[in-house]
Amino acid sequence: MKQRKLWMMAAILVICGLAVLTSCSNEDNPVVTPPEDEYTGVPLVILDTDLGSSTDDLFALEMLHRYEQEGRCRLLGVVVDRMGEQNTAIADVMNTYFGHPDVPIGLVREGIAAPPVWIDYGALPTYVNADGSPMFQRSVSDYGALPDGYVLYRRLLAAQPDHSVSICSIGFVTALAALLQSGGDEYSPLSGVELVRRKVKCIYQMGGVFGQSVEPDFNFSQGITFAQTFFRLWPEDVDMVFSPMEVGQEIEYKPEQVISDIAWTDAHPIKQVYMTCNCNTGQMMWDPMAVIQAVEGDDLFTLSPRGRVTLTPQAETIFTPSATGNSRHQLPGTADWNARMLEKIRRYNRMEH
Repeated sequence: MKQRKLWMMAAILVICGLAVLTSCSNEDNPVVTPPEDEYTGVPLVILDTDLGSSTDDLFALEMLHRYEQEGRCRLLGVVVDRMGEQNTAIADVMNTYFGHPDVPIGLVREGIAAPPVWIDYGALPTYVNADGSPMFQRSVSDYGALPDGYVLYRRLLAAQPDHSVSICSIGFVTALAALLQSGGDEYSPLSGVELVRRKVKCIYQMGGVFGQSVEPDFNFSQGITFAQTFFRLWPEDVDMVFSPMEVGQEIEYKPEQVISDIAWTDAHPIKQVYMTCNCNTGQMMWDPMAVIQAVEGDDLFTLSPRGRVTLTPQAETIFTPSATGNSRHQLPGTADWNARMLEKIRRYNRMEH
């Protein structure tokens, strides 16, 4: 009798085990358990930008503030990689104007000397009203006391969940190169490479040329030593998505459109730039493409297969397909797609403060 009871109990356990396995493999009711360390919140974004030359950086920063107002992302910080405190002050004006004066700013003290300036709006922070009062408020009292960009990176990354941060790099890679070369500090004992590997989900890089012609990339060529360091040290297991020159090249936001889209006021930093500077230079919307993908995801874009990107000494970007590669790049869109992307940028620029 005792043996029969043991046999019956064993049979029941087998049946229950089969039932559990069946329920787990039921295609109609799949049980999907995300990895414990997978971050599932809104995109956490650090913007790395060369403010002070082309205006597409301004639109990229404006869009991040608008996205945050809509609850679609969180802007952790802004690294200004074009040297000069006046360029850092532009970020301060933008952050304060769009209601996020607490967004921290980092600057680059050892970077690229005198890179080209296409549209000189460095005086924007000093603009005054007719009565002499400042046209735009600022929140930083001493720009010289701001942290180096790579130090701000370390502070911000160390405080975030693992594999959660999206970096939008839309300028030079001077601060990123310094970050990757950095050692442990008061924010984290990890080296810069390990900190990136631990905390960064993906970098969205405005840069590269992947069309039929092979030619130098502007951002990388301005500081080739920094760019070579960046490519050499970036962890191979952290994703990179490039928004190459040829994608934004076909998306032009004309000066008259910018001014008419902000019809509700003249006291808007971007409108003032377009009213007081020579912006009729054929400004294409290169930089916002990286921001849009970082926040809105891949579905809006046509992407290359996975591969690896290498940088030549002439700052050419060479893409080699590989199923295990960490890199992809945006592909140029159709005329309709370009129009939709421009309309997206214009919609956020039309929003009243």
